[in-house]
Amino acid sequence: MPDPLVLVEETVAAVLDPEQAAAGLTPGAAATLADGLPGTALLLAVLADGDTTLLDAAARHWNAAARAVAGARPDGIYSGPGALAASLIYGSAYLPHRRRQHEALAGAAAWLCARAQGLAEHQAERVRACRPGTVWAVYDTIKGLAGIGRTLLAALQLGLPQAEPGLTAALTTLTTLITTADEAGRPGWWVRAEEQSLAVPGTLPPSGTASTGAAHGIAGPLALLALAHQAGSSVPGQETAIATAAHWLLNWAAPGPSWPPYVSGDDLAQPPEAERLAVAPGRRDAWCYGTPGIATALHHTGRALNDPTLLTLARCALDTLAHRPPATWDTTGPGLCHGSAGVLEVAVRLNHRPLADAAARHTAATFHEAKPGTGFLTGRAGAALALATRRQPASQQIQWDGLLLTS
Repeated sequence: MPDPLVLVEETVAAVLDPEQAAAGLTPGAAATLADGLPGTALLLAVLADGDTTLLDAAARHWNAAARAVAGARPDGIYSGPGALAASLIYGSAYLPHRRRQHEALAGAAAWLCARAQGLAEHQAERVRACRPGTVWAVYDTIKGLAGIGRTLLAALQLGLPQAEPGLTAALTTLTTLITTADEAGRPGWWVRAEEQSLAVPGTLPPSGTASTGAAHGIAGPLALLALAHQAGSSVPGQETAIATAAHWLLNWAAPGPSWPPYVSGDDLAQPPEAERLAVAPGRRDAWCYGTPGIATALHHTGRALNDPTLLTLARCALDTLAHRPPATWDTTGPGLCHGSAGVLEVAVRLNHRPLADAAARHTAATFHEAKPGTGFLTGRAGAALALATRRQPASQQIQWDGLLLTS
């Protein structure tokens, strides 16, 4: 197996120059946290540990990212201005106070705050118009209030009061979304088939879906609400929403436990059947959709509600995954989103040593299958961060994997 430390050092060396890091990327991709410069800036900031060469390189990447995102449309924390804002907020937590770009940080928090308030108003207008369900871009981790809200919580913890109104808007909207079902009994995060923005037409049920996972499902909002509750940020009804979402996930779990990536609108109208849930198609073993992301949300919930049963269930879900060889996981490559590095990061944060060992070996063995250099979400930058974190987990309050809602 390749030495993980060598892989981390190799990745850092490959991206020191922002022009080299962005080589081969389209201008749009270079502006994303998923694939481009905001991700490499984060990598360099997290690993700098006072090294002036890495600190200077991180600043150059942020400056290059700012030029790349100029004029980009508003979105979540993985593309456009939100990607740069999230990278600045999480990355700055690792920098000496004198090296933090304070004016840029204030602007980042203010931008995300306005985005959260805009999404909250969008959902409120939808409710006033009696339109059923919602869309991923309102609530999920990649584009919506779960990811934006977690970043605003980090900003607040970093001492940026501009973040508070947006965080309150995110928590309030997600609490209402979870605790309000429609006339057919479908949960508030149910999405109509024609509004599945990332899906290929015809690949999802005509009856729509209520997703389970951390990227586009209820596990993301649940993790945010639970983490915010633990941090002392709460709105009326938040505990009820946390318990409601956790119970829904337990209700729709297959034996193991494991989870299908979504429950169709037709299935929502019927009692859950373990046999049907066990054979439902779709990814089940990655951070984005599957056991790692959902187990993390249930773990945060168990801590927030002081419920040892949920903590045990989350551990049991990871035990089940650890008992299988990584080659049988339905992960793809070594990345964070749908690869083994996402499994690794969850295992490290939830202190599951056997799963962390297996995921680290698999991530190192497949490391060069990822895109070279760039790519926080699917490439080597994110995989390198996960390998580095396993060697020396940070003890600080704000940690980079808040972007995944694993901390």
